[in-house]
Amino acid sequence: MNYFSTNNSNHKVSLKDAVIKGLAPDQGLYMPERVPELPKRFFEQLPTLSFREMGYEIMGALFSDDLSPAQIKELVDHTLVFDAPLVQVEEGIYSLELFHGPTLAFKDFGARFCSKLMSMLQDKRELKVLVATSGDTGSAVANGFYGVEGVEVVILYPSGKVSELQEKQFTTLGGNVRAIEVDGVFDDCQQMVKRAFLDPELNSKVLLTSANSINIARWIPQCLYYFYAWSRLPQNNQKTVFAVPSGNFGNLAAGILAERMGLPIDYFVAATNINKVVPDYLNGTAFSAKPSLQTISNSMDVGNPSNFYRLLALFGNDESLLKERVKGFFYTDDMTREAMRKVRAQTDYIMDPHGAIAYLGLKDFMEAASEQYQGVFLETAHPGKFRNVVEETLKIQLPLPERLQAFMKQEKQADKMANDYEDFKRYLLEN
Repeated sequence: MNYFSTNNSNHKVSLKDAVIKGLAPDQGLYMPERVPELPKRFFEQLPTLSFREMGYEIMGALFSDDLSPAQIKELVDHTLVFDAPLVQVEEGIYSLELFHGPTLAFKDFGARFCSKLMSMLQDKRELKVLVATSGDTGSAVANGFYGVEGVEVVILYPSGKVSELQEKQFTTLGGNVRAIEVDGVFDDCQQMVKRAFLDPELNSKVLLTSANSINIARWIPQCLYYFYAWSRLPQNNQKTVFAVPSGNFGNLAAGILAERMGLPIDYFVAATNINKVVPDYLNGTAFSAKPSLQTISNSMDVGNPSNFYRLLALFGNDESLLKERVKGFFYTDDMTREAMRKVRAQTDYIMDPHGAIAYLGLKDFMEAASEQYQGVFLETAHPGKFRNVVEETLKIQLPLPERLQAFMKQEKQADKMANDYEDFKRYLLEN
């Protein structure tokens, strides 16, 4: 299968080029030229299949033109080594817990798939994987690629704008993982990465790729857990809505990809913090990127989400259809904290700030709906990753899982850098 640029549907490349290059020359994101629709029998069987069994079929439908059945099995087996439990929180409301992987965040799924696929496709030339992170992407990619032969990872992150635990997860590994602490915001880091991909001089000397959700190898496998969650819901013929905490919008786009493949999800909720350019767009204003604002849900502090154009592409650039199927909501830090307190008091369930925002969006959607829905909100990170916020909000002491405790004991290793592309370019050429 070929992959086209969201900025020019006539620009098409192979799977290998889409994965290794990451970003199209025109700064568009790559999309599969066709979205395969899975057969009816597959959805009838879904509740009886294991996570891996459904993964073989879903990834096979997407990648069988380019990968052998053995390669697809190897990819899925490497990716799905942990569960994604669906936990009932209230009547008709479920949390999809995506934090049971190595770094306790949903991006572990995409990072593991991406590292394995890149190792399958790369030639003998060493790859430099560039990553901009507002929090969880950095830790997931660092751990997913750590020790992978022939690959060096360079992570850019905004100084003082990720949690201490997130920072420890990608600044303490060493080896083939380097971290750069940038004096700026996430959007500055993302812009430097994009400029690097489009720099002819740099690309003539260094083989660059990305493991952000702009890369199809990071983005596409995230559709898997939507199938799994739907398969574990009560099969009661109720309509279904998924609420997604959204920053760069890759996670939501992956859910819509699953729906385009035939998964019967009736609506999506795009829930954000006060970085609300997409909810504003969905509610009638023109899409307009803005400087990002800092919040307690820092992984969503994105003012110019790259994957917005994937949302449009998945609906054939039909804005009215996108706005019909995706509803946008945004919430302040105070509203987020109040939701965390209320749910803990009423159900004893502890949400992290990102999951709390998705919960709020789901509740608001369901309360406004004229029909009855069963709803799933995505709990994208373990509450312990935002321990300070959770403990301060809930007035509790939150024990850290052993995996997180181990990171906290390690020493940070990061190079500091001004928000200056030329400095970044020199760094890549000299290191």
